[in-house]
Amino acid sequence: MVTAIVLIKTDVARIPETAQTLAQIPSVSEVYSVTGEFDLVAMVRVRRHEELDDVIPGTVNKVSGVTHTETHIAFRTYSRHDLEAAFALGYEDG
Repeated sequence: MVTAIVLIKTDVARIPETAQTLAQIPSVSEVYSVTGEFDLVAMVRVRRHEELDDVIPGTVNKVSGVTHTETHIAFRTYSRHDLEAAFALGYEDG
């Protein structure tokens, strides 16, 4: 599982509807409204790095209201929970 943290700038008047649209994208597991330089943070989870092109520039960046994104790849997860198992649910092995 590959996790990308996508920092998103939006048209401020459209933050709620943009967040809701992003949350409907199958590879987007979570969307957070945040304060600071960016308006939203989306967690994108895919099986292979190559799939990120389809999801981020191919889908996330095309959502109405999104004006800019920055993507950071998570290399290691530190958690008390088995997140790898949780996010692998529904995916076939292989």
